[in-house]
Amino acid sequence: MSAALSEPAITTPDAEWRRLSPRMLLVHPVIEVGKALPALAGLFLASGGSSQGLIWGLIAAGIVTTFSLLRWVTTRFRITPEQIQLRRGLLHRTTVAAPLDRVRSVDVTAHLLHRILGLAKVVIGTGTSDRKRRDQFALDGLSAEAAGLLRSELLHRGQQLAAPVLDSTMAPAAGDQEIIRLEPAWVRYAPFTLSGVLTGLALFGFGWRIGNDAHIDASRVAPLRSIGDQLRHTPIAIDVAVISVVVLVFIAVASTVGYVLAFWKFRLTRHPEGTLHVTRGLVTTRATSIERRRLHGAEISESILLRWVGAARCIAIATGLKSGGGAERNSGLLVPPAPREVAIRVAGEVLESSAPFAVALSPHGEAARRRRLIRAASGALVLVGLAALVCWAARLPIYVWLASLTLLVVAVPLARDRYRNLGHALADGYVVASSGSLVRRRSAIDRDGIIGWNFTSTYFQRRFGLTTLTATTAAGKQKYRIYDVAVADAVDFAEQAKPGLLAQFALHA
Repeated sequence: MSAALSEPAITTPDAEWRRLSPRMLLVHPVIEVGKALPALAGLFLASGGSSQGLIWGLIAAGIVTTFSLLRWVTTRFRITPEQIQLRRGLLHRTTVAAPLDRVRSVDVTAHLLHRILGLAKVVIGTGTSDRKRRDQFALDGLSAEAAGLLRSELLHRGQQLAAPVLDSTMAPAAGDQEIIRLEPAWVRYAPFTLSGVLTGLALFGFGWRIGNDAHIDASRVAPLRSIGDQLRHTPIAIDVAVISVVVLVFIAVASTVGYVLAFWKFRLTRHPEGTLHVTRGLVTTRATSIERRRLHGAEISESILLRWVGAARCIAIATGLKSGGGAERNSGLLVPPAPREVAIRVAGEVLESSAPFAVALSPHGEAARRRRLIRAASGALVLVGLAALVCWAARLPIYVWLASLTLLVVAVPLARDRYRNLGHALADGYVVASSGSLVRRRSAIDRDGIIGWNFTSTYFQRRFGLTTLTATTAAGKQKYRIYDVAVADAVDFAEQAKPGLLAQFALHA
């Protein structure tokens, strides 16, 4: 079915209020009942599986379904030649509007039900990064064809895409430059992302909630009882080793599966006008577009495990990208966990300058190094002291306290690594800041996108003559910090990056 037959024109001069596709009436109930499934299952199990419990469960499911259908009835949108407007709500009606020239990014996603029905969800970024998602333009229920046309019109002002936007297997559109695509060998980095930890916690929470709602006694569940009996009859050292191996294997497998689901057919391309397009996903496909003029930098992120295997991520610093979790997570990701040299190369191509990621950073001096060491050692001593107090009060074996002494062994190398990763520079018009150890980040922010500087000093920083210099911007996390810089150096650097902005501070430094 063509876009012309399935959907009216995206932008209409008469600006009629339009509803989302009626096919969403088949999607919303399934999604909302799925979210309520733990509570519904608990209600059924709490009644002992009786017919009365089934009736109450069906009534609750009916209520959830009714409210999910009302979302389609009460949601309307329209796009005029000047504005995009969204109206939603029944008792509390909300209308959100923004000029079309404020559109920063367009994020198109389609989970399995969407794809079966030929639908997509379009999230339009207008320059905010609100975690509470207020004033968000989310059109959940456009046809896939209309979603592609809308993305093209908003970002390229009427130029249509050469292929459906949600086909993550498509070749780049005519004239698009392919910057990177996922290599199958990169899956080897998946276990080092530890994303499986979140999966395990989610499954544990789901099971715990059902168990509590159903008043299930774990000691009466045969498999769990057998495992408990086995653990009680083996030495604790063996129990710890076996449990650790099982947990590590689960995390590795879950992380690998999550990596494949999220980044299958990952591709980053650039439109001739400069717009970046990212397409990815296996079960849930996703397409994110970022205008070049909205891109204000890039960040190389390396968790400590990824550093050990020479891998990193590349993340866009752009306005309009959401910083929350859930479906919005990784909306600015330009390179998934991949070889570090690949992430750096892509960052350089995207910014059209490799200098920010090749420049030697200015170290932060002896005072910053001493502060890192003292801070780490004192923190470890406090934790060891608390462990001793807990062991004494609970009469735990001495080896429990001795295990806490490993914190003292780890604290000093960690502090040294944190100091080595501190640095800042100004390279080719970008402010570069580096920090972190468990997660090391090097951020390059276009100095033209910096709208202000903040200087903050804790009591202990003042004792060392240090401050934290924060660049504020409308893009990305909005605050990028340069930690533990000498006060005079911080003022000089800020003045050099944005001449005239801190002239009054330089006079008093």
